[in-house]
Amino acid sequence: MNINRFWPAIALAVTLVLTACGGDGSNTPAANNPATPNNPDNGGDDGGGGDDGGDDGGTGTDPDDGGETPPDSVGRTFMVSPGENATEDMVNAMVQLRPKDTLQFECGYFELDQGILIQATEDVLIKGCGKDETILSFKDSVNVTGLEALNIRGITVEDLTILDSPGDAFKLKSVKWGTLRNVRAIWSGGGEPITADNYADRVHVSCTNPPFNEGDPTPDYVPSSASGRYGIYPVESENILVEGSESIGASDAGIYVGQTNTAIIRDSRAAYNVMGFEIENVQGGEYDNNIAECNTGAFLIYDLENITRYGDTSVMINNVARNNNTYNFAHSGLVSVVPRGTGFITLGYDNIEVLNNTFEDHSTAAVIYASYELIDGKNNTADKKIDPYTEGLHIHNNVMKNSGYDLPPPDLEKLANGEVESALPTLIGLKNLPTINDPTQLLGSLTNILNLGKGAHIVWDGLRDDLDEDCPYPVDSNGDPVPMWDSGKPVHTNEHPNPSCHYNAYKFDENKARIQPEWGSCIHDNDLNSDSAPYLNFHGTDGLELVLAIAEQDFSILSPTGLTDVLEGLLNLPSDTRLSDHDCQARFGKTLASLPRVTIPPFEPSGEFDPAPSDEVVEFYCSADVAEGEINREALNYNCPTLDQYNLFADAQDPRSTPNESGQPFVLNTKLFSDYSTKYRVVFVPPGEQAVYSDGQDGNNVNGSIVFPEGTVIAKTFAFTDESQGTEVPVETRLLIKRRNSQDSAVWVGLPYIWEEEDGKRVARLAMNGGTASVAWHYRDADSNTLLTGSTDGYTIPNGNQCVTCHANDDQPAGSAPIGPKPRNLNRAYKAESAFMGTSGQAGFPAVNQIKQWKDLGILTGVPELTISNGVATNIEHLPRWNVPGDSGETANSAADIESRVRAYLEVNCQHCHNDKGAASNTGYYLDHFRDVNASYGVCKKPTATGGGSCGRQHVLVPGSAGSSIVSCRLSAEDDPQKMMPPIARSVAHGEATALMDQWINNVVDSSYTNASACN
Repeated sequence: MNINRFWPAIALAVTLVLTACGGDGSNTPAANNPATPNNPDNGGDDGGGGDDGGDDGGTGTDPDDGGETPPDSVGRTFMVSPGENATEDMVNAMVQLRPKDTLQFECGYFELDQGILIQATEDVLIKGCGKDETILSFKDSVNVTGLEALNIRGITVEDLTILDSPGDAFKLKSVKWGTLRNVRAIWSGGGEPITADNYADRVHVSCTNPPFNEGDPTPDYVPSSASGRYGIYPVESENILVEGSESIGASDAGIYVGQTNTAIIRDSRAAYNVMGFEIENVQGGEYDNNIAECNTGAFLIYDLENITRYGDTSVMINNVARNNNTYNFAHSGLVSVVPRGTGFITLGYDNIEVLNNTFEDHSTAAVIYASYELIDGKNNTADKKIDPYTEGLHIHNNVMKNSGYDLPPPDLEKLANGEVESALPTLIGLKNLPTINDPTQLLGSLTNILNLGKGAHIVWDGLRDDLDEDCPYPVDSNGDPVPMWDSGKPVHTNEHPNPSCHYNAYKFDENKARIQPEWGSCIHDNDLNSDSAPYLNFHGTDGLELVLAIAEQDFSILSPTGLTDVLEGLLNLPSDTRLSDHDCQARFGKTLASLPRVTIPPFEPSGEFDPAPSDEVVEFYCSADVAEGEINREALNYNCPTLDQYNLFADAQDPRSTPNESGQPFVLNTKLFSDYSTKYRVVFVPPGEQAVYSDGQDGNNVNGSIVFPEGTVIAKTFAFTDESQGTEVPVETRLLIKRRNSQDSAVWVGLPYIWEEEDGKRVARLAMNGGTASVAWHYRDADSNTLLTGSTDGYTIPNGNQCVTCHANDDQPAGSAPIGPKPRNLNRAYKAESAFMGTSGQAGFPAVNQIKQWKDLGILTGVPELTISNGVATNIEHLPRWNVPGDSGETANSAADIESRVRAYLEVNCQHCHNDKGAASNTGYYLDHFRDVNASYGVCKKPTATGGGSCGRQHVLVPGSAGSSIVSCRLSAEDDPQKMMPPIARSVAHGEATALMDQWINNVVDSSYTNASACN
């Protein structure tokens, strides 16, 4: 019996990300420097500095006088004013932020067409002049998130409002010590847009009469499923404080903290979101003195399955949940089935204390206490690492009024599609039918068959597990026992393999009896108003065995054993109301101890961010004369204003020309799609140095590329080829440079250069702000011979901070570590991507296996003996060319060949983020070459969040149905930052890859795949 699911590091050594992402070229204190941006009288620009800024890799020596450079600039303030230059000034400032710097928005209404992205720095402040006075509108932004902080140690965001972000408003990921204070996330919703003319009134949203159903009158606010997902969204972080803040209108959760250690949400408000507040997979969480009103559901504490780690221990104290009766307007995901009129939900999470809260006016229940068994069926939860049951639940000294008076009906459209989750309130009602003494009452009940009965203040599914004596303690990938809590409960992460069974022996004593009350629940001393039923235990699906079996066409229910189950279930059909079952003092002589309040420790800076060199130092090294054919290696420690100052290429005006020194061109089997650009890649290993061969180690090193020595440069030029016109135009060149900081840590720096024509010459200038270009292409692909034609006015050159988004994985060197040069993707014969160059420049290098060539040239060591066939080493790992049938080694266009090529494409285009160490690690959706195609690969996996990114679909990958699969929608999306994947450096869909993806889903992935049954 299976009911569908009801709810479904830190880069501290990144000392050069502002190297990787630019500096302002100034290193004197702001107050004393006439060129710094917080001096209004100096004639400088509001963004401060410029694109020719310094980096963290300087020597600290002034070449002009031999003395020490001035100290690092501390406490600079970059002011941004409303107006047409606001986006440019904001981006210019954000790529420069260093410890103790401030990015400050003046009062007013801002229209920003790019998101705020702060990467890998520490101790920075982003502020406005009050959440009612500074309004940042992102309705026309090309980025999905309003403000995103990644890999930060110490960030405070305060005193501003983010309006109409396409996706999340405030997102903190991999942040240690993050504070969001006096901020607001708000969406215009389905009413009139919030604008510069009306924001003073519209950002203040009351809660008087929430719409029970779509289309009902709603005087305060019109919710919309088109709104972004999360209002405030710290995830995979540590030491998080959200206070004095507000979220209005999020289509998932208003204020959320997930997969995080130590988090406090206090003195905040959520209204007209689907879920007001969420604590998800958190270890050490606290709600204190918050208000949730007019949401679908008010507060949630739970563990979501199939993501990075699991939670334990949260306190909910002094909060108010009232009138959370807005209809559910979410697209998909767990929150899409939260019944309207819910004050608090817990699911699959241990050790929760709920005290001194007020719950009033909730049409389903004040408290819903549920388990994954209700959703999946007993022992059917696919993720065996998660504990399906909430235990150690302590509810006391709360006030509950007017609960369960109007159970919402199920969504008939979802029921017709086999999605039965929305029927939970109906299940509660069926188990709580009123006693009918007058036969005339029967007709009235039948006319309301979808809304029988009522809820209660506290509703429990009544489900707990039995001891599984045969289930061994789980082990890690090395066969060693995973860590455990003091209680004996395993502490799982997504690095551990999924066990074959759910281990639960720690809940039971030597007599096989459940240890109480620790592995139970205690409910006492609550003020339960007599206007509602105090408590219902509805015994899961007991009593509905026959109905569910018929729905699933399981006719074994008609066997003697099945009929016995039916009869036993019918005895448990009615709910019981014995709240005394949770009187721990009476039953066990003790109750659960109070949980500790959360304390955030004082901030500790890392000290790993080097001072910025002065303009004079940068100019000295970048302008140095070098011999012909030699790279300006001293300059590699700095962010040079123009590409030619590094002297990487024989022709300074053409990055396709012969590389200087030992530069070696290379290509990849499958490349990242970037609007059909042609790419020229070159690796420059320092003379006398060697890179070290490192492969995927059968899945134990999925992000590991070849290990390059300090001083290595990888250059990648993006060009657009038009063979019909005989032209090829380089648009940008990106550099990855491996430096070493003052703390003796290695760090990769990413630098974008944009090609321009100046005085009749081609020059590439450092462009930390990024840019856009109009481009066109018309050429035959070098591998597939397919003719590719098209154009776009929106080709995007990422800004300096965006390079870290894709290139940072917390198991790799800090900064923008290389993605492409993995042995499995280099294992092929070299051949330039474009025929335009003929045999000149980089196109003239030998067409031999690249790994063997690097070994023979002496720039790569540790390579095993290779067996080469048709340019491919057959005895090491190999990714196929995604667009060449049969390149996988399987029969061309066979199921195995299609799957292998799709997986190669997903690894190169998506896996750099979708891995358990990457930017999308919080999704639990991982796409490395070695992983089985199962739930973690998306098969019948529910999205972790709703919003436009889910495309209104319920699962990432539905066997046999690309039209129902989120991944297919996102790969084919254009002009929608919520949906487009990858989200950076493409503006058009990759039609050929989308077609292959759909072919794989429709014709190859079927019911035999692991977890395929979870879609139904």
